[in-house]
Amino acid sequence: MRNSGRGGRTTGTGWAYGGRVSEPTCTVTTMAARTSRSSAKDRPSYRCSECGYTTAKWLGRCPECQAWGTIEETGTPAVRTTAAGRVSTAALPIGQVDGRTATARSTGVEELDRVLGGGLVPGAVVLLAGEPGVGKSTLLLDVAAKAASDDHRTLYVTAEESASQVRLRADRIGALNDHLYLTAETDLSAVLGHLDAVKPSLLVLDSVQTVASPEIDGAPGGMAQVREVAGALIRASKERAMSTLLVGHVTKDGAIAGPRLLEHLVDVVLSFEGDRHARLRLVRGVKNRYGATDEVGCFELHDEGITGLADPSGLFLTRRAEAVPGTCLTVTLEGRRPLVAEVQALTVDSQIPSPRRTTSGLETSRVSMMLAVLEQRGRITALGKRDIYSATVGGVKLTEPAADLAIALALASAASDTPLPKNLVAIGEVGLAGEVRRVTGVQRRLAEAHRLGFTHALVPADPGKVPAGMKVTEVADMGDALRVLPRRSRAQAPQGEEQRR
Repeated sequence: MRNSGRGGRTTGTGWAYGGRVSEPTCTVTTMAARTSRSSAKDRPSYRCSECGYTTAKWLGRCPECQAWGTIEETGTPAVRTTAAGRVSTAALPIGQVDGRTATARSTGVEELDRVLGGGLVPGAVVLLAGEPGVGKSTLLLDVAAKAASDDHRTLYVTAEESASQVRLRADRIGALNDHLYLTAETDLSAVLGHLDAVKPSLLVLDSVQTVASPEIDGAPGGMAQVREVAGALIRASKERAMSTLLVGHVTKDGAIAGPRLLEHLVDVVLSFEGDRHARLRLVRGVKNRYGATDEVGCFELHDEGITGLADPSGLFLTRRAEAVPGTCLTVTLEGRRPLVAEVQALTVDSQIPSPRRTTSGLETSRVSMMLAVLEQRGRITALGKRDIYSATVGGVKLTEPAADLAIALALASAASDTPLPKNLVAIGEVGLAGEVRRVTGVQRRLAEAHRLGFTHALVPADPGKVPAGMKVTEVADMGDALRVLPRRSRAQAPQGEEQRR
């Protein structure tokens, strides 16, 4: 370092005189600021391939949808500003907006109308997702045929099958109509061209993950392709007041395949559920901008197609002349619809050190909890060393806690080989202390059981209004509930009574 000899002092980058920084220091500072702004501008951004969440740095888990390994680099973000432009439609007071254009039109399928909130609204886009082979294409082909029978032009676009395959299915289920148009396309531009030619009031696309746009890079089903296809069809639906039904794929976990953004774009999201080995199919509302999301539609899939079930409880019951040990009936709520279901249990001597615990249609954790409660609170000690099998009838899945009491009674009946009284239903949640807790919709459940001819019910305290002619017994804990068994065997007796005997 050199000194100026004029009372100045040196700095690390230039000369300073009387507290003023020389030009070299200013030049270096300006260059550093420019470099900082340049590096900030050139810094890449990251986007989640599932939900579209953007962030400035890479993350292992998306904070929006909680998915792992979906954050991908998308390049340098472009800084854009949007100026005010011309409006397409003037804003009106909300009272002057015409609401008649959003009136729902029936699909011709009552169970589907129930879930949709009355039918299809012109311009609405509905996404129906389900596992392969569950019956999505069959249901929508039936809906398309019923819409065409009302002189509404309907366009069915199949992107997974050939037109001849769909024609064979239409012959089988009786879905032939002159107003139903069919085409097989996988190109988005071709689909939009068919819309201009046919001018339908209803469009069915099977499926949205197999259609791609030639203007967008990426394979069909990717985030960019699904977003472009869905966006183009949504714009076309709104402009033409055309209802659109989209078929969606699901992952092995049951979630809708593709970006989560698809569920945000559409108006209605429906989940099509069912075991392929059973006849029952359930359409459950997940999102609905035009109605409630707690409705469930019940269908029966058979060789001639798919039909709605206004009273599906018969599928979940076994009609028998005599009562059988290990069976108990309950009333479950699917959405707002009560369904009577049967729980069956079987216990046998185990031949292995670790007894089997097998369930079908029931949650394994709930069954294990009921076994622990029966052993500790009900003093039933014969269950720990036996193989236990529990299942439901008709393929119905019981997941709500209101089925706890029926599960516990079925297990106790199987352990003592004693049948429960006929025409008995059990409703209630069982806690770890053995108490029977209240559940929602008890009056609706009792009304459905009474309608089907059941005369006796076990319910928690304070059930509310009881149907006339039905005997309702309030139970506070498992001890009260187990008294409905005609007799208590040695396996059910408390430990103190066993010793006295």
